[in-house]
Amino acid sequence: MDLTGPALRVAGLWGAWLLLMLFHVELGLMPLFHGASVEIESRVAPQQLPRIFLAMLVYFLIPVLALLLAIHAVSAPGGWSATAPWRAAQFWLSVVYSATNLVHLLADVRIPDARSDQILLMLVLTLVGLLLNLETWQWWQP
Repeated sequence: MDLTGPALRVAGLWGAWLLLMLFHVELGLMPLFHGASVEIESRVAPQQLPRIFLAMLVYFLIPVLALLLAIHAVSAPGGWSATAPWRAAQFWLSVVYSATNLVHLLADVRIPDARSDQILLMLVLTLVGLLLNLETWQWWQP
């Protein structure tokens, strides 16, 4: 059974997800280029910021790893990265990330002065995540 097609689609969706996440951050910072503040009220103590930044870094790096593993599975379809446990890990990881995106989307919608462009981008990001759930499920269940 050829698993390279699904692995390639999974890699492409992880790549799209990462680009959308980066654009979400970039779009959030865009007002800086027009002299507007992007500051939000924070209740986080400054000494906790390094841990938050580390958590954000890990949150971004895990999908990069998933992307690289999917690409490895494409290049070595009989290798370890294409085995059922790794495909299952891809699925469950995509579910976790979809859940976090959905929570973020719902939080954005509830903010009274939320920017509609950010909500639209989070909606697209969530939809890509759901497509990723479907593709990783199909890849895991050949």
